[in-house]
Amino acid sequence: MTNPTPAPIGALTDTIPGKPPRSKWVDVWHQFSKHKGALMGAGFLIFITLAVIFGSWIWSLDPQKLDIRNKDLRPIYTALWDSSAKVDIGHPLGTDNLGRDGLANLIAGGRASMAVGWAAMLLSLFIGTAVGVISGYFKKIDGPLMRLTDLFLSLPILPLLLVAVTLFRQPLRANFGPEGGMFILIVAVIGVTSWMPTARIVRGDVLALKEREFILAARSIGTTPFKIIQRHLLPNVLSPIMVSATLGLATAIITESALSFLGVGFPSDFPTWGKMLADAVPRMNDFPERVLLPGIMISLTVLGVNYLGDGLRDALDPRIRGR
Repeated sequence: MTNPTPAPIGALTDTIPGKPPRSKWVDVWHQFSKHKGALMGAGFLIFITLAVIFGSWIWSLDPQKLDIRNKDLRPIYTALWDSSAKVDIGHPLGTDNLGRDGLANLIAGGRASMAVGWAAMLLSLFIGTAVGVISGYFKKIDGPLMRLTDLFLSLPILPLLLVAVTLFRQPLRANFGPEGGMFILIVAVIGVTSWMPTARIVRGDVLALKEREFILAARSIGTTPFKIIQRHLLPNVLSPIMVSATLGLATAIITESALSFLGVGFPSDFPTWGKMLADAVPRMNDFPERVLLPGIMISLTVLGVNYLGDGLRDALDPRIRGR
């Protein structure tokens, strides 16, 4: 009895080429789009960033202009429950005790707070990533760098910030002006005092990655350490770096608001969200909206950044992506 001829393997007889594999970033976006909180956080962060950048072109009132005749105006919406509220359609969010427009101050204050947050986050991210990669890859300087990181972690951040502002405020103001000097000082102080968590996270990932087969293969063919770090290590630690970036942005915004609230930040006539809070506290019982508006903006911005960080962490982690 003859054996029947075996059927050809389906993969060998397939004449239609298969679809090309999806890009990594398509998978990242597919996973990120499933996180509703991350989408809302990213949307609000983009909205508030565009609003503080281009809002002054739409609402062109000078935030520092004093108008004593129109001082202490209430926001328009307060007329819904208080018919005796003094409102003016030309000042939809009211004015303060010096007649400065509330909406113009909110836009200008957001621009200053967001600028400090982004700049300080980028500085701390650069320092933390550099320290983490160098410490994790080069064993000889791992110990000194980590002891330096532990030293910075043990320092009380807020007293250190206050001391730094007190020591360097006047020289920087003399060289770069009141606003420019304080911007450089606050960004530098926040960036230098907030890089440590990023460095520890990146170092841990680099320690695990440098023993993987593809790193050993790159070493065996004579690839320089700089090329290994650039081509193999940094792309693989992108996920924790992105998450640290979002957390660093939120921390920088809160820290700047705290400094302005304590009166050691920007000049008194320069609006920031923290300064608006500090100015509104003495008359909080009579005008509670002056505290609520900047406080809500700070809270929503930080909340949106945190949700964005959660979504990026899930989307960039290959162990979670695709579930």
